[in-house]
Amino acid sequence: MREMIKYSFLAKIRDFSLVFWPLIFPFVLATAMYFSIGQMEEADFETVRAAVVVKQNAEEDVFSDYLSELEKDDSGLISIQEMSESKAAGALADGEIEGIYYSGDTPVLTVDGSGFPQSILQMILESYLEGKQTLEDIARLHPEGMEAAVRQMADYSYVTEEVSLGGRTTNTTAQFFYALIGMSCLYGCFIGFRSVMELQANLSALAARRCVSPVHRMQWILSETAVSFGIHFVNMLLLLAYMKYILRLEFTGTYAGMLPVICIGSLIGVTMGMFITSIGKMGEGVKIGIMIGVSMTLSFLAGLMNADIKNVVDRNAPLLNRLNPAALISDALYCLNVYDAPERYIQDLVILSVMCVLLLAGTFVIIRRERYDSI
Repeated sequence: MREMIKYSFLAKIRDFSLVFWPLIFPFVLATAMYFSIGQMEEADFETVRAAVVVKQNAEEDVFSDYLSELEKDDSGLISIQEMSESKAAGALADGEIEGIYYSGDTPVLTVDGSGFPQSILQMILESYLEGKQTLEDIARLHPEGMEAAVRQMADYSYVTEEVSLGGRTTNTTAQFFYALIGMSCLYGCFIGFRSVMELQANLSALAARRCVSPVHRMQWILSETAVSFGIHFVNMLLLLAYMKYILRLEFTGTYAGMLPVICIGSLIGVTMGMFITSIGKMGEGVKIGIMIGVSMTLSFLAGLMNADIKNVVDRNAPLLNRLNPAALISDALYCLNVYDAPERYIQDLVILSVMCVLLLAGTFVIIRRERYDSI
């Protein structure tokens, strides 16, 4: 058994395809996602340009003062120009500004379109209207405190923080990386594929020699599973360390705490590949296509391409993602890093473990019952 494991290991690490897809490709994809999706919250937005039309008979225009103080903010969120009504209308039509504020007792906003800049202008107006009475009182009683009051209103978003019910900070981009780990675990199917290809006599010369040996097929299957799992588990350990300590993604759970998920996830990928490869007598290219299709479909449903997909599936077809290994891996990571739900975490691991046993048993049954007229 030890010699079987040794030579199987040496054969697999020399196969470039077994190194690239389960190890190198997830590293490349994680890095690309980090520099595109992972930096969204730090993205710089262009300054929103707007005009303000002030009433000529306005003695105390609190709204104009509010806009002026807001424009002084270091964030550079908005740029305000005071214009006449006709000039402002022309600038809006020419696309020089995104909106026009009409000051007065109740300021109004006019825009020519919809989008992010217009939403910012509407948010500023709503923020002013909510604190209008307070600003008017400050302007009348303590005008020297107007600048501090406006700055306080402009900074309201920095004193709030989105957290889960368990009290841990949530990040809208985290779902993509949890789903990426799920996909990477399933990519262990390529290693499992190679293992079964070397056990079916009609698929490779090595498998033909193995089939005429006196070694029991269960020993071959267990040794191949052990080697494939060991290689892929190391792959996932390296990927998790890279994402947590090099990319410094928001994994609030400990590295050791996530190891059970990675362990079972690695095994589910390997056994899934072994089971798919053992079915039928299709060629190597067809079976690889099936594995890619299955793993990417499951990853898509787990939220790899669109985080909303997983929520839609959970609401409309909850059983589908309760049987989706990629979604279960992602969900277990959420339970560790965001939710305070140990019962759901254990449930995810139990379902994954049962699936591993069933896939491994199914592989053994299919391979054991195969007979060949000639080898």
